[in-house]
Amino acid sequence: MIVALLNQKGGVGKTTLALNLAGEWARLGNRVTLIDADPQGSALDWSEQRSREGLPRLFGTIGLARDTLHREAPELARNADHVVIDGPPRVAGLMRSALLAADLVLIPVQPSPLDGWASAEMLALLSEARIYRPQLAARFILNRCGARTVIARETAEMLADHDPPLLGSTIGQRVIFADAAQTGRLAFEINPDSRAAGEITALAAEIDRIASILPIHDGGAA
Repeated sequence: MIVALLNQKGGVGKTTLALNLAGEWARLGNRVTLIDADPQGSALDWSEQRSREGLPRLFGTIGLARDTLHREAPELARNADHVVIDGPPRVAGLMRSALLAADLVLIPVQPSPLDGWASAEMLALLSEARIYRPQLAARFILNRCGARTVIARETAEMLADHDPPLLGSTIGQRVIFADAAQTGRLAFEINPDSRAAGEITALAAEIDRIASILPIHDGGAA
């Protein structure tokens, strides 16, 4: 399965989610490859920091910030249980290629009306991709979310009847994610009993349930 985390808006937490999802699936014994499709290379930087810290490799991290991603990712998926794509902000060619590569697209948004409005361009690209991939599945995910805040509730309500729909899992605004990013670690490695680690576990399980009913494509898109 190829899962792509995509949003034209930067700063919504795509890399944090991609790394921690890849780590969770690897923790469960899956073969996982993470594709860093962002020219900024944040996931690659994280991987290098992990190596400097002398930590064991949990999953492979590959830089593929080019618009042939839709041809290359399915080949990588043949030798992995999960491929996670950390997508770029505001690079339309790369975004289109990532959309054509994916089985499931996750669109992280923060609890803010501004993030909802900023997703319009992303949704236009998703609609375009569905011309070639009618079965392409997508979900919004609330990230960096204060669960009890009014704006988080309002954002969830705004997306409740949306297409794509909103995942039931939400990810909180937690310091542990920033600490993990700086040290080449993942939330479960810093504190396996933390709420952050539990949220990632719940998110991975929800995605697995969705994936179990998705048709997995063979990379034949043009």
